[in-house]
Amino acid sequence: MGYKSTQECIDDLEKHGKLIRVKEEVDAELEMAAIHLRVFENNGPAILFENIKGCKFKAVSNLYGDINRSKFIFRDTLDKIKTLIDLKNNPLEAIKHPFKYANVAATAFSSLPKKSSFNNPVLQNETTISSLPQIKCWQDDGGAFVTLPLVYTEDIDAPGVMNSNLGMYRIQMSGNEYVQDKEVGLHYQLHRGIGVHQTKSNAKNQPLKVSIFVGGPPSLTLGAVMPLPEGMSELTFAGALGNRRIRYTNVDGFCIAGDADFVITGEVHPNENKPEGPFGDHLGYYSLKHNFPMMRVHKVYHRDNAIWPFTVVGRPPQEDTSFGALIHELTDTAISKEIAGLKDVYAVDASGVHPLLLAIGSERYTPYNNERKPQEILTIANHILGKGQLSLAKYLLIVAGEDNPHLTTKDVQAYFSHLLERVDWTRDLHFYTRTSIDTLDYSGTDLNSGSKVVIAAAGNKIRELGTSISELNLTDNFRNPKVIMPGIIAIQGNRYVDAATTEKEILNFKFQISNFPLLIICDDSDFVSQTLNNFLWVTFTRSNPSHDIYGIDSFTENKHWGCNGPLIIDARIKPHHAPPLIKNSEIEKKVDALGVKGKSLFGII
Repeated sequence: MGYKSTQECIDDLEKHGKLIRVKEEVDAELEMAAIHLRVFENNGPAILFENIKGCKFKAVSNLYGDINRSKFIFRDTLDKIKTLIDLKNNPLEAIKHPFKYANVAATAFSSLPKKSSFNNPVLQNETTISSLPQIKCWQDDGGAFVTLPLVYTEDIDAPGVMNSNLGMYRIQMSGNEYVQDKEVGLHYQLHRGIGVHQTKSNAKNQPLKVSIFVGGPPSLTLGAVMPLPEGMSELTFAGALGNRRIRYTNVDGFCIAGDADFVITGEVHPNENKPEGPFGDHLGYYSLKHNFPMMRVHKVYHRDNAIWPFTVVGRPPQEDTSFGALIHELTDTAISKEIAGLKDVYAVDASGVHPLLLAIGSERYTPYNNERKPQEILTIANHILGKGQLSLAKYLLIVAGEDNPHLTTKDVQAYFSHLLERVDWTRDLHFYTRTSIDTLDYSGTDLNSGSKVVIAAAGNKIRELGTSISELNLTDNFRNPKVIMPGIIAIQGNRYVDAATTEKEILNFKFQISNFPLLIICDDSDFVSQTLNNFLWVTFTRSNPSHDIYGIDSFTENKHWGCNGPLIIDARIKPHHAPPLIKNSEIEKKVDALGVKGKSLFGII
C-alpha cells in the first residue's frame, strides 16, 4: 500500500482487526518490551501503546510480527517488486515482452526519490533525545535504544540520494558515557554501507553527516534491511515497494525524510568512539560493551502526533523473522541468478540467522559413471561466502540438488537427514580459520573473529541413520545421551574447562556409531533434544568450528582434517561466551495483569 505515514498504516491495520491498543500506562523500562514479546509469542496483532510513563509520544510495535501481516501491508506491490528484481537480472525481458511488463512502469517511476522544499511534516517540531520513548528491552541492556532506526549516510566522494546508504544499525540513546541529549552511539560493522562512508570521511578528516529516520512509510523500514541486488539503492527500493516516491529535503546539510515520524541528525567525527552496549540481541544473547562510533547530536525533529515504531530482538523466532521470510521471498530468485549453479539457500532463523546457512547447488563436474563427490558445490560455496550478508555465515552446509530434486532447504530436518546419509567426514569438511564472523557472535576468538566450515555432500547414500540408542559406553565425563533426530545424538557433558580438556575427554570415546554420524556435546541434553529449534540454537550459536569440532578417530593429511568416526560439535557454554537473555519475573507479572478480563491484553495473551 502507498502509506504516507506510520499513522496511515496503523489505521489500515486496525480497520482490518490486525492491531490492538494498550491504553494502560506502561513503563518504557522493560515493560513495553515484555508486552511485545508476550503478544508476539501468542501470534498476536500489532500493538499501539497510547500511554507511556513520562513520555508524550505514542509507540507501536509488532507491525511486522507475522509474515501474513507483512504481506498485507505491502499487498499491492509485492508481485511487482518481484518482477522488478527479476528484470534487473534480465532487463531484455522487458524489451521482448513490453505489454507483459507494462504494469510495473508506475512502480518503477515510484522508485525515484522526490525532493521537496516545503510541506515536510517531520520538520513541524523539534525535541530532545531524552524526550523520546526511552525503551529498554532487556534488564542488562546498557541503556535505552532505538531498535528500528533507519540510518542514512552519503558517500563524501559522490554525494546525493542516489549514492546513499540506508541501513538499520541500532542506536543507543542513553547510558554508559554518553552526554545526555548531545551524544548517541551507533553500532555497525565497518564493511557495511555506512562503514564505507565513514572510512572515506575519516580519510579526508571530515565528519560524516548522519540522519536517523524513525517511522514513516513501512516501505522505508523494509528498504533499510533489504539486501538489494548490486546497483539498487534503498530509497529507490522503498519508493517502489510503497508505490509512492520517497519525499526528502536537505536542512543544514542533512537529508530529511519528509514522511518520517522522527529524524535525528548529527555528525560522526573521525576516531570519536565510546563504549556501546550491552544489548540483548537477535542471537538470544547479549552483545557486550565495546567501543563504537559516537554521533554528536545536531537536531531532533518530529511531526505532529508522531508515533515511535520499535521492535524487540532476542532468541529467534522474533519479529525480525518475518522480515527475513519476506526478504527471502523477494530475493530468492535474484540470488540464485547471481550465483551460477545455486538452486536454493536459506539462513536458518532458529540458529540466529548468520551462524547456519543451508544451500542446494548443482553438481555437474563429476560424470555420473564415475564416483560422485562434491566439486562444483564447493565452488558455489566459495561464491556464497563472498556474497554480502551471506559472507557472515559460520556453518555452510551444501548438498547436490541432483541427488534429490524435491529437497528444499526450508525443511530443515529433512535437509539434515539428506546430508548425514551422504556425508563422508574423511573428505567433506572444509575449514576457513582466523577469519571474520558476525560482530554479535561471541563463539569466536575475539570480536568479529572466528572461523567457518563448509560441509559439502554429494552422491548416493552411504548409511542408514539411527533413530534409537541401544547402548553407549560413555566415560564419566558424559551422560544422558538423547536422540535429537535421525543420525544425531545429544550428550550431556561436564562444565566446559578448555579445549585441551575436551580433547582428552573425547579421546576416551571408544565407541563407533556408524548410524549416528553427528554427536552434540551440550550442557543439557534434555533441552537440546526437546525441539528442533533448541538443537539449532544451542549447536550453532555456541560453537566455533575450528575450535569446537572434534571427531572420533580423527586425522590430518596434507593440511586436511577429517575423521573416520562420528563428527563431534562441542556446543557447551564457554567462559568467553556472552550471557543468554533471561526475562525479568517481576515484569512478567505486570504483563500477566494486563491479560485479565477488562484489560487491554485480555484474549491476546
